[in-house]
Amino acid sequence: MTLLPVDPASPEPASEQLRRQVADRAATGDLPVGTRLPPVRTAAEQLGLAANTVAKAYRALEAGGVVVAEGRRGTFVAEQRDDDLLRARAEALAAAAAGRGLSLAEAQRLLERVWPR
Repeated sequence: MTLLPVDPASPEPASEQLRRQVADRAATGDLPVGTRLPPVRTAAEQLGLAANTVAKAYRALEAGGVVVAEGRRGTFVAEQRDDDLLRARAEALAAAAAGRGLSLAEAQRLLERVWPR
C-alpha cells in the first residue's frame, strides 16, 4: 500500500492531510477493507514526516472508525458502515472547505445548493 505525499506548503497540518487521504481513499474503495497500512515508522520515512505526525493521523483514523489497529499485526482499513462512510465524507468536505478559507455558513450554503429536493 502506497501513501501519497502530503503538501508541505499547505496550511492544513500534515497529520490532517494524511488522515483525510486515507479516509477518502477508504470511502471510495481505493483502499479496500482489510488493506494494511504501513507501520508508523515506515510511513513516516516514506512521507518525510515525524513518526508522531503519522501516529496522530492513525489515531484519528482509528477514532473515526476508518481503520482498526491490531497491535503488532498492524493497522487495517475497517469495514465502513453507511454512517461511518457519510461521516468520513462530511469530514473531508469540512476539511476541504476550511482549507480554502470558507466559513461554516459558506460551506452549509454550498451543501444546500446541491442537496436533493
